[in-house]
Amino acid sequence: MDPGWAEAGQSQGQRGERGRIRILLAGEATVTVSVPPGLPLHPLVDRLAAAIRGCWAELPELEPLAVDPELEAISGSLDGEALFIRNELHRCRGLRKLHLETARLGLGLQILHCVWFPDPRFDLPVFGADIVASPAGVSAAIMDLSPVRGALPEGIAAALAERSPRHYSQPRELPPWGSIFSSHVRFVRPADAAEEEMFVEEVAEALAILARACHHTPAQAAADPATVERWAGQLSYCKQQKQNDKTRRVLEKAFNPAWAERYIEDLLFDDPPRP
Repeated sequence: MDPGWAEAGQSQGQRGERGRIRILLAGEATVTVSVPPGLPLHPLVDRLAAAIRGCWAELPELEPLAVDPELEAISGSLDGEALFIRNELHRCRGLRKLHLETARLGLGLQILHCVWFPDPRFDLPVFGADIVASPAGVSAAIMDLSPVRGALPEGIAAALAERSPRHYSQPRELPPWGSIFSSHVRFVRPADAAEEEMFVEEVAEALAILARACHHTPAQAAADPATVERWAGQLSYCKQQKQNDKTRRVLEKAFNPAWAERYIEDLLFDDPPRP
């Protein structure tokens, strides 16, 4: 799930005039921005990133996951605009990789991309969330707990069904490869601050459900047929995500084809190790 990079090239017209920007990429994804009055950056990306980081504390046996320094803090250029990308990676019991990517293009476009990939030995879904925002508003907000084989685990599906219903005024149509998502997927264009906050709350609820499952779901043997089936399902999920050619084209334009290939294959949607 990464409409962020796919839409980056389509959102150029939403940015204001060029100004001064300074981003600090060290530490806990601390970002400082200096912009002219009247051109504030959208707060939703920062709020959602903070909510996701807050959920990390609820995960069992959380630890940092090593990331190539060349891929941790990245700077480039797209259509004459400065591009900055920050990647944070962790892992925990039940999840082989937790990836949070935040990016800023020039003065306006901001992207958040987050995926939590399960360890195939555990019957857990893939969590994914993406935000595309600019001073003009949020053009895309998507989140889901996606099954890796057939249907979501019964306990997780039941917990999702018990949530209070939420209604957004501008739902969006799923992309052609959207068959990887569950029936609970949320893909919207939040119309106002209330809908943006509702989306953050919905993400936090889904992550709390997944965190509880990480604590209680038993591990199965690597050779167990269910483990192998979940591995194959996650492999298919990653392959479907890699079919998003718009993501690849934007990264190739900002950097180069070899770098884009490495970034997608090794970081965004790396294949799960064979059990």
